[in-house]
Amino acid sequence: MKFNNIFVVDDDLVYHFVIKKLFNKCNIEAEAQFFFNGLEAIDGLKNVLKTEKEPDLILLDINMPVYDGWQFLDEFRKLKNNMSKDITVYLVSSSNDSTDIDRSKQYKEEVKDYYFKPITTKEFEEMLTSAS
Repeated sequence: MKFNNIFVVDDDLVYHFVIKKLFNKCNIEAEAQFFFNGLEAIDGLKNVLKTEKEPDLILLDINMPVYDGWQFLDEFRKLKNNMSKDITVYLVSSSNDSTDIDRSKQYKEEVKDYYFKPITTKEFEEMLTSAS
């Protein structure tokens, strides 16, 4: 499992901590950038377009301030054709609302899968394996 750059887009500091622990536990040595909302992450993507710093993987929450996950995905759709590589996006949310799960299917070209928080080590490893 080789990732160079990972974006984590979530407004929960505890989740950031958990993801860092999972990186260590799974021996992921990628550079991770953490964003607290979708707008920050879109700005981050724009800053690394067509560079080696483009993320290989994005872990995206749905419910966040400023830009939520859906707004991020709408903007990501506009940017993805300008990127030098395909980026794997997973939705990772505490929402088990069927409306959110169904809505995620509208982004089937952008979103690889939907996971519920808290994410387990096994799920994280599955995610990384299928993304690589």
